[in-house]
Amino acid sequence: MAGLIALAALAGCATAPERPVSRTPASAQPLDHLQVAILPPERDLTAQLLEGDFALARNDLPGASAAYGRAAGLTDDPKVAQRAVELALAIRDGAATQAALTRWQALGATPGQLAGTRARLALDRGDTAEAKRQLEILVSSGDTDAWRDFGRIILSARDAAQAGQLLEQVATPDRLPNDAGAWLAMAELGEGLGRHDYATRTGQAAMARFHSAETYAWAAQQRYRAKDPAGAKALFQKAIAKDPKNAHLRLAYATLLAQGGDEAGAARFLSTGAQDADTYTLRTTLAARANDKAGMQRLYAQIQRLPDDQQADNAFTMGQLAEMLDKPAEALDWYGDVADESPHAFDASVRSAVILDGQGKKDDAHSLVADLQTAYADQPEFLLKAFGLDAELYMRDGDYDQAAESYSRALRVKADDPEMLYGRGLAYSQANKIDLAVADFRRVLELKPGDIEASNALGYTLADSDRDLDEAASLIQAARKARPNDPAIADSWGWLQYRKGQLDGAEQTLRGAWGARKDADVGVHLAEVLWKRGEHGEAKRVLDEVRKLDPDNASLRSTEQRLKP
Repeated sequence: MAGLIALAALAGCATAPERPVSRTPASAQPLDHLQVAILPPERDLTAQLLEGDFALARNDLPGASAAYGRAAGLTDDPKVAQRAVELALAIRDGAATQAALTRWQALGATPGQLAGTRARLALDRGDTAEAKRQLEILVSSGDTDAWRDFGRIILSARDAAQAGQLLEQVATPDRLPNDAGAWLAMAELGEGLGRHDYATRTGQAAMARFHSAETYAWAAQQRYRAKDPAGAKALFQKAIAKDPKNAHLRLAYATLLAQGGDEAGAARFLSTGAQDADTYTLRTTLAARANDKAGMQRLYAQIQRLPDDQQADNAFTMGQLAEMLDKPAEALDWYGDVADESPHAFDASVRSAVILDGQGKKDDAHSLVADLQTAYADQPEFLLKAFGLDAELYMRDGDYDQAAESYSRALRVKADDPEMLYGRGLAYSQANKIDLAVADFRRVLELKPGDIEASNALGYTLADSDRDLDEAASLIQAARKARPNDPAIADSWGWLQYRKGQLDGAEQTLRGAWGARKDADVGVHLAEVLWKRGEHGEAKRVLDEVRKLDPDNASLRSTEQRLKP
């Protein structure tokens, strides 16, 4: 790194009569007369700052600390010394911290800043008494951020018990400022450190002192944690009475009602008063859970009457409402209005692809998914979901080979992802690539031993292919034990019984599953068992029901071709 350049004075004037004529011709280049003084890097402030920043960029904290420590000695800027202190603390280098602290003090660090740093050093040494003394100086210093710094220091302690002890000894009612937020922050900090009694006392004292909406809300949350929903509800009502336009409080109260089983009450409460995007989202969720079509329609109409900018803020919610109200074209329009920078942008494209596929515009759906894969190529989490979506669309359309390929592409993004392996196993199974399906299901069970879905899927696949029936029985029985009332698992068990020739048991099991849920595949299996037993009329009646449910069902087509009922 080049150092500072010092210019030497030009030696005299060429026209001065007393100057003797040089025997050597003078250079024609004035720069030849410059003298350059190059500082060594360790004395060059700019070099040290750059070295420190480069070290930070490559996560080399010790290197950054050393460079900023040297820089602090070369400048009168207290911010550089402060940075040196912070970096030395980060790597828990006591000597470097003390040296940087001494320099920072010389450059004008406040008493509170000095006390905070000394408290950190004492905590690292395990000197609780000295840490307490310095923390008391910090919170008494009058610095604007004193209590925020106190909280950070407590959180940085290696020993939670030590941190909790200091919190209770220093953050006392006589020291805490006249600020409800500070009291609640200390109460929350105590809760996080396992000091429940301290947290409760401090929160209640804050409520008694300030009578503010936020203190009532915090106390309400404490009551809820203590499994006192009635007490929590009463306190939330007081909080809302203090600040009826506070959207955060309104949402918290509605969530409390919903979690307590009163979703209708939560919906009624949110339908009045000030509204924002979060309120509309929760109202939509509650209406969907209740399958309240009338409520959804009212909500949809209400948002439609909002100004354009507010409609844009709720575009994703409106898309969801339109879908649930069977307005796919309008849903597409709303999803198209979701801004690229919105946190819902990815989900809006996902829903748009699903709608397009449902409309029979399969090429458009896959094209949109391909755009997602390009747009999120540098974000593995979303890229994985995009490949998974592509596979699901192919599965819906019965293109199982292409679905398996999409799942394979997803697994190149994240190897051994259980969800993608399970999906690919299903695709292989449907494509009659049984060995590949079995391999994927086995791998899922290696990654997630005892997984119910994978156990059932592997058991069914083995039973359907009439192989390893004892293993299939063990797998399906394990799934049945975990979910005794699941019709899909009952279907697997009934089909296994059929493969073993246990027709009475198969019919009983499959009739139970068919009665619990009119699923096309269960109905096809029941019909085949009935046909095998010679009950052809009953089998045809069940197949007719299946045809009404799902006329394009692949199992239905293959069974009818085989049985020719």
